[in-house]
Amino acid sequence: MDHDDRLPAAVGAAALLALADGHHARTVRPAGTREAAGHLVKTYALQAPGRTVAEPDVEAALRLAGAHLALGGQRGSLGLSVLIVHAGGDGDYVLVHTWIEGHMADLAVFTGPAGRPGLLRPGRTGLAPCVWEAAVLAHEREAFSRHVLDGTGPLSGRIAAWSADTAEGTVR
Repeated sequence: MDHDDRLPAAVGAAALLALADGHHARTVRPAGTREAAGHLVKTYALQAPGRTVAEPDVEAALRLAGAHLALGGQRGSLGLSVLIVHAGGDGDYVLVHTWIEGHMADLAVFTGPAGRPGLLRPGRTGLAPCVWEAAVLAHEREAFSRHVLDGTGPLSGRIAAWSADTAEGTVR
């Protein structure tokens, strides 16, 4: 598949190239490990150019995450979560990623208009992380495996190491 004329019909070459032309870096920073509904929640702020995630945005997202995590036990939660508060280019997103039994994860995605955290609602069925959110979650998968699953020593130290291992800077 080296040439555009040999791509399968379903490959939207023009759309993919337009997407690539608009691709850019976004800033991610850790916003601390906090507690919500009995879970340890490693929190991130992810910002599109010209957008900012402030502490009230993080607090609102933590309240939303707490409501979701309150039923974590029914979904097999292991008590460790990652919260991404994303001030996106086209609205706001909150992702609650929770490690569950069986080496699996639970993911909830909430969406809403920019700067209106009270209007965040569950995303449509099948909605998955965007490329920037996925970069943060890829880091988190590695941190969880490295420190919690493959770590040694007391669990409290392994969880502290996981909590301290954060993504920061730009993601693409």
